Amino acid sequence: MKKKELIDSVVARSGVKKKDAKPVIEAMLAVLGEQVAAGRELNLMPFGKLRINRVKQMSNGRVMVCKLRQSTAVVNAAPKLAPADEEPGA
Repeated sequence: MKKKELIDSVVARSGVKKKDAKPVIEAMLAVLGEQVAAGRELNLMPFGKLRINRVKQMSNGRVMVCKLRQSTAVVNAAPKLAPADEEPGA
């Protein structure tokens, strides 16, 4: 999911105008990015609990290996995902 898709989904679900939702979503993503970069654990239900296990410095950035744990209620409510070898919408 790209940022534009996220904004469109939030607008559709919340009924808020896009011009009102976009700066809030962008600010939220900036805060989340800063916290992950700082190595902080995130506990944001129903998204889940995200913990950074390892960080590897690369020449063009960092690779972070994370663990994301979601409640079974969230997992059971989610639509079934296609196997990794299938393309979405195919």
